[in-house]
Amino acid sequence: MLMVTKIFNFEMAHAISDYPGSCNNIHGHSYELHVTVSTINQEKCYLAPPGFILDFKELKKLVNTHVIQALDHKLILSKNYLGKNSSINPLENLVPWESEPTAENLLLYIQSVLSENLPVNIKLAKLKLYETKGSYAEWIS
Repeated sequence: MLMVTKIFNFEMAHAISDYPGSCNNIHGHSYELHVTVSTINQEKCYLAPPGFILDFKELKKLVNTHVIQALDHKLILSKNYLGKNSSINPLENLVPWESEPTAENLLLYIQSVLSENLPVNIKLAKLKLYETKGSYAEWIS
């Protein structure tokens, strides 16, 4: 299967409700997101002109518009966390979520948003989200 991947970076803060450790506190990460796409119809020979599965510029625009703008420099907290920490004042960059903003749930959100917005002949093949340099979650189609 022929695939292409583009890598993105964003900064985001979160906290995990009821976590028995320091991740229960608001903290941030420098995330690295790998987005891999492929065509729905696999080519047996060469790709027709212009020869791209999806132009990297188009993929960059899609991901920046639908994912990075929604997450970069945001504080994402679950409604459960906010309910237990009522002293947190509404902030301009606070985004309440129904679920806990773990790397796994972030990937499920990203998968959903990108799948809805990719061109018809393109499918999301894989997502990899590094929360730290040595820790990542992965979604595979």
